Amino acid sequence: MKVVDFLKHKREYLAKHPFELKDWMSPTIYDYWIEFLNKANNIHIISWVKEHKRAANGQSQEVVQPEPIEMNLETQNVFEELTARLGEEIHVGDWSLMDQERINSFGAVTEDPQWIHTDPERAAAESPFKTTIAHGFLTLSMLSKLTDNVGSDNLLFPTAKMTVNYGLNKVRFPYPVKAGKRIRARSTLMSVTPIKRGLEIETEVKVEIEKCRRPGCVAVSVIRLYF
Repeated sequence: MKVVDFLKHKREYLAKHPFELKDWMSPTIYDYWIEFLNKANNIHIISWVKEHKRAANGQSQEVVQPEPIEMNLETQNVFEELTARLGEEIHVGDWSLMDQERINSFGAVTEDPQWIHTDPERAAAESPFKTTIAHGFLTLSMLSKLTDNVGSDNLLFPTAKMTVNYGLNKVRFPYPVKAGKRIRARSTLMSVTPIKRGLEIETEVKVEIEKCRRPGCVAVSVIRLYF
């Protein structure tokens, strides 16, 4: 049975049980599916689909071109510089210590005092890691510092007047960060897109754990630079 016929056959069932579609997919196909859905939320793709649907139905259509983005000289220079480095590792941060005090403070602020994070004695006796580990969201929350995007004398984009954390496209925590370990971020440039008064930057950020083969966090970070 073809995939399209299968989905048509199952459409009423899937409408009532949408999450079961995920269970029928392999992890690789599911990741591609989620990536497609994320991109489909882009207004340009949605408009493209609507326009082609109208054309298929024989309806007249008027293609509206998006207004071009005008860049000042400073923005243009940064855009050209970064475009030439697509796919490259553009930053390796300094090491930061993930100590127990930092973990405890994060647990107190977020009201997440789970013992695997905050009780070294119990963790040593019961945890498979034999020590406390950092909250995954603690590691994630440190990305701005680890990538030198804020509060640094060595800013990655020093000519930008303002840097805004626009979001994350994908986040994974492949390996726990144990208390007492040092971490740092390695950033690979994925895309550069002009926006009004600035640029939108996508980077894949890997949080490296000292003397550990696997990263503590891998995320696609989206920031916006305003000039």
